[in-house]
Amino acid sequence: MSQPLHDYLTECRRLIEAVAAQEAAIQQAAGWFAETILAGRMVHVFGSGHSRIMVEEMWPRYGSFPGFNPIVELSLTFHNPVVGANGQRQAMFLENVSGLAERILRNFDLSPKDSALVVSSSGCNLVPIEMASGFRQRGVKVVAIISRRHSEASRSQHAGGKKLQDFADLVLDTGAPVGDAMVKIDGLETPVAPGSTVGGCLLVNSIKAEVAARLTRAGHPPKVLTAGAVVGSEKATALFEAAYDEHARRLAKLYANLGSEAH
Repeated sequence: MSQPLHDYLTECRRLIEAVAAQEAAIQQAAGWFAETILAGRMVHVFGSGHSRIMVEEMWPRYGSFPGFNPIVELSLTFHNPVVGANGQRQAMFLENVSGLAERILRNFDLSPKDSALVVSSSGCNLVPIEMASGFRQRGVKVVAIISRRHSEASRSQHAGGKKLQDFADLVLDTGAPVGDAMVKIDGLETPVAPGSTVGGCLLVNSIKAEVAARLTRAGHPPKVLTAGAVVGSEKATALFEAAYDEHARRLAKLYANLGSEAH
């Protein structure tokens, strides 16, 4: 096996071990999220930059189910142009505009029965920090996914120097190293091949599996988006339609009292 390939896979095995060592925290997050979903509410999932990958990994995709509200702002995550209009420079700038998080949260009628998952590898950009702060101000429990070693080595953009983990009720660690990249190449000054997405997806899907088990034990098995290759095309279509309808009904509650005196 090529040495760079071997090194990357070795590091990924270490990420699996790092996630496995957080079982108690994963169970706690799953418990909070299951309580939210059983209460008919939603778990709000937010990530800017490449952290949107974890948001979409949670829902909607095969093997996932309703109960999660994916909050993905294209202005913060639309990376494929790279330069020019909608380029990466603008997205990285907007990640640190104070007040943007509050404008995002203004769209939702939040409840203390809700919970939230906020993802940021560094935990240092303003929008994820202010999203977590805004959730907590509204009585919403916040679970953060960060890369702890990278975060501790990075400088926060927050005026008070605080980081995402300072506004979370529970913190999970992807296990990725400082700078994220995990493979050193002879003759190349800087490492390549990041690990935070791998660790983040391991955490997200571990939580997802635990939530599904809790919902099922409670007598409310989730409507899981499932491939036709597994259940047949007719059953797969029925599951997709039922899951999307449930998502719509849950989402409607988040808009119900916007602008009212009660809100």
